[in-house]
Amino acid sequence: MINKWILKPQELNNDAAELAKQLNIDPILTMLLGQRGITNFEDARQFFRPKLNQLHNPFLMKDMDKAVKRIEKALANKEKILIYGDYDVDGTTAVALVYKILKKYTFHSSLIGYYIPDRYTEGYGISYKGIDYAKNNNYTLIIALDCGIKAVDKVEYAKQYNIDFIICDHHTAGDILPNAVAVLDSKQNDDNYPYKHLSGCGVGFKLMQALLQRNMLDFTELKACLDLVAISIASDIVPITGENRVLAYYGLKQLNEAPCLGLKSILEICNLKEQPITINDIVFKIGPRINASGRMHSGNEVVELLISNDHTFTQQKSICINSYNEERKEIDKDTTEEAKQQLYQDPHFNQKHTIVVYNKHWHKGIVGIVASRLVEEYYKPTIVLTQSDDGIISGSARSVAGFDLYTAIDNCKDLLENFGGHMYAAGLSLKEKNLQQFITRFEQYVAQNITPQQLTPQIEIDAEVEFSTLTKKFFKILKQFAPFGPGNNNPIFCTKNVIDNGDSRLVGETKEHLKAELCDINHQHNLSGIAFYKQQMFENIKQQQPIDICYTLEENNFNTNRIRHDNNHNDTTMQLMIKDIKLS
Repeated sequence: MINKWILKPQELNNDAAELAKQLNIDPILTMLLGQRGITNFEDARQFFRPKLNQLHNPFLMKDMDKAVKRIEKALANKEKILIYGDYDVDGTTAVALVYKILKKYTFHSSLIGYYIPDRYTEGYGISYKGIDYAKNNNYTLIIALDCGIKAVDKVEYAKQYNIDFIICDHHTAGDILPNAVAVLDSKQNDDNYPYKHLSGCGVGFKLMQALLQRNMLDFTELKACLDLVAISIASDIVPITGENRVLAYYGLKQLNEAPCLGLKSILEICNLKEQPITINDIVFKIGPRINASGRMHSGNEVVELLISNDHTFTQQKSICINSYNEERKEIDKDTTEEAKQQLYQDPHFNQKHTIVVYNKHWHKGIVGIVASRLVEEYYKPTIVLTQSDDGIISGSARSVAGFDLYTAIDNCKDLLENFGGHMYAAGLSLKEKNLQQFITRFEQYVAQNITPQQLTPQIEIDAEVEFSTLTKKFFKILKQFAPFGPGNNNPIFCTKNVIDNGDSRLVGETKEHLKAELCDINHQHNLSGIAFYKQQMFENIKQQQPIDICYTLEENNFNTNRIRHDNNHNDTTMQLMIKDIKLS
């Protein structure tokens, strides 16, 4: 699929030029800051030097005071508290964080427990089975994390047994809120909390911050849990802006310097002990392993891992969770191929604006991953469905850049049993008798509301630069833009008219990747990069044809083929991660 390159406005206004002088940095870097809304020295100082005192007062969140009072009452009266969370990374890290903090202040360890619903027998969110578990074990307060914002009926059911709920969620609220003691979700229309994009674990963090703040208790142990918050932010793909950027920054610091024992064992499994851990490492290595437990077996195992102080146990549990991930990868690969076969058999596929595929035998735990892979390949809003044990069809949906998937599904809600999520990702369930009508309605809505531009994969380029700009100092400052993620993506650069310096070659087991050794047209500046799955460009490059490339700048942790800028620069481990190549 051919990508359309979109170059952002490149104007350097007077503010950017002045800021470049104040910071003593390249004006292109201040242009990148401006794209992030940073236009003066103080904003830049806070961006480059995040401080924990930049976190908002948790009591600015609607219902926070009610939530803290209810927890204080439970602790004082020695009530049993159940920490309830979703089975994904965000939910399990949230449960582990709140459990760790509250356990320190409960009269006896038996007064606090946790519960992760089974993906297959209970599904997403609050379940009747979970409430029955609380009732049968004499819990009188449930703190729900990363779920619950639409659990109106479930909360009413719990009230019959005198079980109170505190809901900590970050998903879009429905028309009616659950009748809980407190509903913490800054996405509520009448919530004036300054930041709207916390992860589920982030909301749990704010609740614990409020509890400790109200009771003038030490924050040391809560600060030590920021590694869990960083894992949730990266894995749930929430914006890394504002408060999330501060939490991610210090969470990565904790993860690199003193992770909890469970995460330390996961890092060993991922071979990440000897190098700086980044958001990308969480997204592609740590998160999938944690997620695999809830997908393939039970999210309870993740919580057991994350709260454990037993080194032998965490090592054994990490090996077990890693095996789930290997199993998940095999099933994921096979299911994706089966889904693609369905598409090939549809004579109208090319005319459709959506993908909806269904097989009752597909593994429920991997349908979200398959949906993401289909979006990546075909670039259409996609839903992948399977059948639950109760005969209900359920699955996951993923969107393309700029298109509101949640609204599209909401438009068909009369055909659904349940749904939830946000603009780019959602879950849904429906009866089989409604499937064909849903497919038709979903396609019609998307066809009427999506633009041709949204159906074309685009690469937004932050700045067009010459190789001569990419100095050691430039790269050193650019690295301080991290942690990168949504809202603060690693900048994509474009350089035109570069050529092979004679050393480009194909690499990989099947020679599918291009190791590009490039120089500018005047042969004055050399840079090295890697272009995954771009082997088709090799012959053009070896024939010295000028090319345009777009790329991010990354650190090469393998310490091989170090880049030589020119005779005026020392060797550095910077390399180009080439996203696309076009003939000039």
